[in-house]
Amino acid sequence: MTIGNICRVLGAKYITGEEYADREVHSACGSDMMSDVLAFVKDQAVLLTGLCNQQVIRTAEMMDIVCVVFVRGKQPDECMISMAKERGIALMTTEHRMFSACGILYENGLRGGMSYL
Repeated sequence: MTIGNICRVLGAKYITGEEYADREVHSACGSDMMSDVLAFVKDQAVLLTGLCNQQVIRTAEMMDIVCVVFVRGKQPDECMISMAKERGIALMTTEHRMFSACGILYENGLRGGMSYL
């Protein structure tokens, strides 16, 4: 699935990174706990979160997350947007709640990036 497909199926709006619409995404993770993301997410993933702070962008960079989707219509501040631009991370927002957004992506073929070993 591409970032553009994610935007379309979630009815999301780009905040930044629309130029990355053709990037492939291999898995997804929905979490507000960045410690879980650090522990379990694989590379080239999309992160769905309701958390709006700079730690989200730092975590995305460390874990090779190519796209962050803010659920429930959340909007990152200018500092977060600037950080994402510098790091080449697409940001978007959707009005869906986390559970619904994850379900929509799953129904459209995107699977989870967490492994519980």
